[in-house]
Amino acid sequence: MGLFEFSVKDIIDIVLVALMLYYAYRLMKESRSLNVFVGIMVFVLVWLFVSRMLEMRLLGSIMDKLVSVGMIGLIVLFQEEIRKFFYNLGAHQKVRKVMKFFMPRGRERTADKESIMPIVMSCMSMSRNRVGALIVIERSIPLDDIVDTGDIIDARINQRLIENIFFKNSPLHDGAMILSKKRIKAAGCILPVSHNQDIPKHLGLRHRAAMGISQESDAMAIVVSEETGRISVAIRGNFQLRLSAEELERVLTEEAGL
Repeated sequence: MGLFEFSVKDIIDIVLVALMLYYAYRLMKESRSLNVFVGIMVFVLVWLFVSRMLEMRLLGSIMDKLVSVGMIGLIVLFQEEIRKFFYNLGAHQKVRKVMKFFMPRGRERTADKESIMPIVMSCMSMSRNRVGALIVIERSIPLDDIVDTGDIIDARINQRLIENIFFKNSPLHDGAMILSKKRIKAAGCILPVSHNQDIPKHLGLRHRAAMGISQESDAMAIVVSEETGRISVAIRGNFQLRLSAEELERVLTEEAGL
């Protein structure tokens, strides 16, 4: 066999490594850690060159120790990016379809009009009055850590209560409201903010917070813009903008699982 002879397995190996590096590059770029990623890649290339090609035993052994210890440091440094990677992997539609064959079917949650309509009506009322709002609907992934940042409400979903919480003089109007299991669980909650550069510049902090929670969990977030009164929904890292009452009701019926 020649020195540079490749098998099909080697080609697949190279392609998979290239895809992994590209995905890591995208994650680092979105989280503003691109320079750290480039620095790590330079160190790895130098390490391979010193220890494998030049076969410098002393320097190579030192760098080997740095690499083994550095892996733990990388896990600590990039824990949010690693968590996001595995969440996106598990949330991928094809992966979820495969997992359905191996996991027992639970009772499917159906949409409840008594829970959905107060949300729709309150959003339309706040839209007309240009009252800003951010409502997060918990689905299969618990949001207990988010709930702990706000004030516990634990009340039935009610149109007047939603509007009163987001009233401009209310102390809770700036935070997010969390809905779970057909109840208003908490209000005034703090959400992770997305640093995605693809979000349009005219969308404000509420939209970035809605995008952030939809990227880090399977929750859906409803945003009522204080400036324009337009209603948007963030789900699975994507926005649905300028929704009408009928469109919002349809999205909640199909996706919310209330």
